[in-house]
Amino acid sequence: MKRIVSVIGGRNCTAEVEKIAKELGQKLTKVADILVSGGLSGVMEAVCSGFKTAGGLTIGIIPSYNKKDANKFVDIVIPSGLGLARNVLVVTTADVVVALSGRAGTLSEIAYCIQFGIPVINLGSWDIPGTIKLNSVDEVTAKVGELLNGKD
Repeated sequence: MKRIVSVIGGRNCTAEVEKIAKELGQKLTKVADILVSGGLSGVMEAVCSGFKTAGGLTIGIIPSYNKKDANKFVDIVIPSGLGLARNVLVVTTADVVVALSGRAGTLSEIAYCIQFGIPVINLGSWDIPGTIKLNSVDEVTAKVGELLNGKD
């Protein structure tokens, strides 16, 4: 079975968060086969950029029906037409989720992870009990690899 990681975060982000997301995407290719995101801008675009340029396969589950709404680094666009309700699909598609920055949409995705028992790693996002709080891209990559390798 393919190892799938979702990265969640804001559609708007600072240049610093964008840099972290891109590095995260690149490094996650070493431990995951597929990256899922909400497929739009900000954290989603940066992490897809890093993952795709490092040779990984990206999936974007977008809120609209228009495939053109996805960022240019999404290989497979899933036009859900579900608006924010697509957040459930973004997290339940994955074996492990990484939360990076973000606002209310990211908060809802973290809540879904906790509700469904999906491990969620917190890298500079909402500080919520039940998440795995880590401080660096390398720590996150190692933890994602550890969690995915236990998913056989």
